Amino acid sequence: MGILELLGLGRAGAPPETVSESRHGDTETVRRIVGELGRLDRSRAPFLGAFAFVLSRVAAADRDINTSETDKMIEIVQRLGHIPEEQAVLVVAITGNQNQLFGSTEDYLVTWEFPNICTDEQRHELLDCLFAVLAADDTITGDEEEQIRQISSELGLSHREYIKAHLAYTDKRSVFKRKG
Repeated sequence: MGILELLGLGRAGAPPETVSESRHGDTETVRRIVGELGRLDRSRAPFLGAFAFVLSRVAAADRDINTSETDKMIEIVQRLGHIPEEQAVLVVAITGNQNQLFGSTEDYLVTWEFPNICTDEQRHELLDCLFAVLAADDTITGDEEEQIRQISSELGLSHREYIKAHLAYTDKRSVFKRKG
């Protein structure tokens, strides 16, 4: 199951499964999660899901999503999504879990589809947010930089656009930090 289907916004436009229709995992926790996600604006949910998925993709580039990166993703999703913190926490948790489980198959697909559901400005905003997430722990590693470069290309952004965003975070690059 892909991230869009998980958010009840399947690629084929199928309606989301309601709590009353659910037969598996019908617990208080699942009902709360479905209830919170059900409050998302249906026109914004695919954008938020894809945006958060790409953020988790880059955070996982070094195979370690730390607390600073998670907190930054929640802050970004809450701010850009204009949603309460509880919903942002759920979106980030779900997309992070989906990335962990299906990242290798979904990474390219979600990123490649993102330009179809956003504006050029939002693509550039995502690029900046990718750097912000990685800079949250004060260091951007070579593996993380390479992941952003790949994502930038998949988003259809030019090398010049990548470099422009990259320059704002030069002081966070591990290659420029002293080893002590």
